[in-house]
Amino acid sequence: MSGRLTPESPATGLRSARPARLRAAALGTALAAVLVPALSACGGEAASTGGGAAALKWTSSYFPAHWDPVVGGSGAQFRELALVYASLTRTDKDGKAVPDLAKSWEYNAEGDVITFHLRPGLKFSDGTPVDGSAVKTAIERAKKQKNSALFGDLTSIRSVRAEGLDAVLRLSQVDYQIPQLLGERVLQIASPKASASPDKLDQNPVGAGPFIVTQLVPGTKAVLKKNPDYWDAKNIHIDNVELTSAPDASTVVSGLQTGVYNVADIAPSQADAAKKAGLDVFVQPGFNASNISLNVNKAPFDNDKVVDAVRYAVDRQEFVDKLTFGYGSVTNQPFPKGYVAFDPQSENAYSYDPAKSKKLLAEAGYHAGDIKLNLVIPAEDPQAEIVQAQLAKVGIKVTIKIDKNWATPFFAKDLTFSLYGTTGRDSAAQTLTAHFGPDGPLNLSTPYEPAGFEAAIAKVRQTPLDSPDYTKVLQAATRAGLKSKALVFTYSSPNLIAKSKSISGLPKNPAHIDWTGVTISGN
Repeated sequence: MSGRLTPESPATGLRSARPARLRAAALGTALAAVLVPALSACGGEAASTGGGAAALKWTSSYFPAHWDPVVGGSGAQFRELALVYASLTRTDKDGKAVPDLAKSWEYNAEGDVITFHLRPGLKFSDGTPVDGSAVKTAIERAKKQKNSALFGDLTSIRSVRAEGLDAVLRLSQVDYQIPQLLGERVLQIASPKASASPDKLDQNPVGAGPFIVTQLVPGTKAVLKKNPDYWDAKNIHIDNVELTSAPDASTVVSGLQTGVYNVADIAPSQADAAKKAGLDVFVQPGFNASNISLNVNKAPFDNDKVVDAVRYAVDRQEFVDKLTFGYGSVTNQPFPKGYVAFDPQSENAYSYDPAKSKKLLAEAGYHAGDIKLNLVIPAEDPQAEIVQAQLAKVGIKVTIKIDKNWATPFFAKDLTFSLYGTTGRDSAAQTLTAHFGPDGPLNLSTPYEPAGFEAAIAKVRQTPLDSPDYTKVLQAATRAGLKSKALVFTYSSPNLIAKSKSISGLPKNPAHIDWTGVTISGN
């Protein structure tokens, strides 16, 4: 998993920073926008919402920077890419893997080979069959393509063999996490014919999902129509989709009120205004967690007492109160409380104690003001100001540095001190290895790994998901990972979606936006 961002892609980075960057990118792209030549002829017709068609008008802060799922699928924009692409599995309301393109799967007795059985008669929107060969192409491309954001997720897969409608995955280790992992986020499957030219696929997406792109203005707008050949088309009640890059946050609610949009992701600060405007605010459960990242290979964090001093200096409740407007919760783990991987035994470790923090710094030989740190982030972020103020109270001086190219030194592990926020993974084991593994992309202290973590995560992979011991084994791995001195987790906040009342309730699949069964009235 070295050098690659797992729960977010380098294009998205910090969740709090992404709207400004995407809006800037969208503006620049719009000035030189080129409609996809092969699709532009039918674009005007598809954009029409007349004739009583059920039209979804979705403005998103996560408008895809890339439409090739191998490049863009690991970041938060996987939700938008899921309009076009389907996967082997998907996630249900309990966060468990259920059939999607694959109708079923089974492991061999040893647990190191898994066979996925695809639904018969499916095809991509370019007519290419959805079969074992398509799965093989998708996995091999994700593992080998130079700009893949997914190869670090697929290290357990040694090889893939296509047998008609079956894809046989031979694993490098016993790993019962594969169905959980290969869902909507990590392996959205593109047409092998279209993906033979990845650059073209990036501008002309071809999948087997619920919708087909008919018009694309890169970075700005995508127009889609319902895919009649989608395997679950009978439960897709939306005819047309217009997906746009979100404008300035201050105008989103008014745009929803006036009908310019009927769905939008919003910040917690906008939720009250959205409710007062008569909109529905959908609280989407998820795996979000924010952290302070430390590099223990660099001073002063090569001193354990300084690391612990930072841990005790952090008041998590302040992050919740100032940033989530009542929607978030404190967490000292890469998971929100209540999630299966959250470890109750670790919940109260390193509680807020500034006096103890000062004592540890003194024991480490530092006086107030001796430690001066640059907190490097990609864009303005209120989290940084909270960290700065809290550490100042214990005598650590923090200077906030904004580096628009932050991703390069962060993933090269060259930074000493930074912030990060993730939206997690459907596989909790993958979230844990991303944060705590020796090659974890979110482990700023690579190759450092907490003692006992490797054995604990191996045991998770060796435990079937339906085993009565699975929860206990998974929480033990979280507990082992939290011995890491490289991360200080702060808070978790759900995703908030504001929508017109004309749109029926959305399925509460954690971290996913699923349009199955959703209806739109009043068109």
